[in-house]
Amino acid sequence: MLSIILAILIFSLIVIIHELGHFLLAKKNGICVEEFAIGIGPTLFGIQKGETKYSIKCLPFGGCCVMLGEDGENNDPRAFGNKSALARFSVIFAGPFFNFILAFVLALFVVGFGGADPAVVGNVEPGSAAYEAGLQEGDRIVRLDGSRIYNFREISLYNFMHTDTPEVDVTYERDGVRNTVTVNRHEENGSYLLGVTMTDDTDVGLLGTLKYSLLEVRYQIKSTFLSLKYLVSGRASVNDMSGPVGIVNMIGDTYEQSIVYGIGTAALSLTSFAILLSANLGVMNLLPIPALDGGRLLFIIVEIIRRKKIDPEKEGMVNFAGLVILLAFMVFVMANDIRNIFMT
Repeated sequence: MLSIILAILIFSLIVIIHELGHFLLAKKNGICVEEFAIGIGPTLFGIQKGETKYSIKCLPFGGCCVMLGEDGENNDPRAFGNKSALARFSVIFAGPFFNFILAFVLALFVVGFGGADPAVVGNVEPGSAAYEAGLQEGDRIVRLDGSRIYNFREISLYNFMHTDTPEVDVTYERDGVRNTVTVNRHEENGSYLLGVTMTDDTDVGLLGTLKYSLLEVRYQIKSTFLSLKYLVSGRASVNDMSGPVGIVNMIGDTYEQSIVYGIGTAALSLTSFAILLSANLGVMNLLPIPALDGGRLLFIIVEIIRRKKIDPEKEGMVNFAGLVILLAFMVFVMANDIRNIFMT
């Protein structure tokens, strides 16, 4: 029960911030917002203030910012479709962008109280690939095969995503001097490992907190894109994906595993999970898929390029078809979540 409550709170926060981005930019551009709602389904509570109805729906896994003329023609000058392409672009883009802002704000809390994880070697295991290549404690790893590294977790992410070849060019910094060596990673349980461990979480000060909070958002965005690449390449299947039910289960597991170390550790762990979800939602919504923010942005970009507005009815039909497909996919993922929970 507690995991469900925590999941609702986390989901609600992320969705509220996302829809708030749409809402604020719509108001800023003089667009009439008919309803601002948290959740989906029938309305549990609603209040009308001016032109906008503020509602809370029965299911907390979603939300909406309903704008006048958003999916069709409307002669009202305050309708969404009658605003400039740039204004409409800013309104749509604001939702995912606010998710990135939320991830950054939450990261300030995590890094400020829990410390950062710079890519500094804390220990080199004797006989490991890194040991054989000459890496030492205190070395700062800055690149893996040319890919810039800031967080130590990016090393683990690289090892997980690159299992096609054991060799990797490691650029590290020691005493202000950068060197590059080729490391032949050792295989262990189907994974290639460098054989290094990180230092304890580091207190990086005020400026460092700002820097590593931004880098935390960067890491979450990067890991989301790499996960999508992993899925598209066929190295993972849709059965490995998690929907709301699976996420609720993971939130519960995260809480149970961290609360034994105290409420502070649990708060940091759940906040880290919220950062992941917020950044993930921002990235997923920017994908050029009909019904998602990215699909709507694509229509606006096409409009700008061809200097001619796309027929609102045709755009609405495409978005509706995309919505039906997304809902069907969500049902499939939720069913898969339930199956996985009962099978474990």
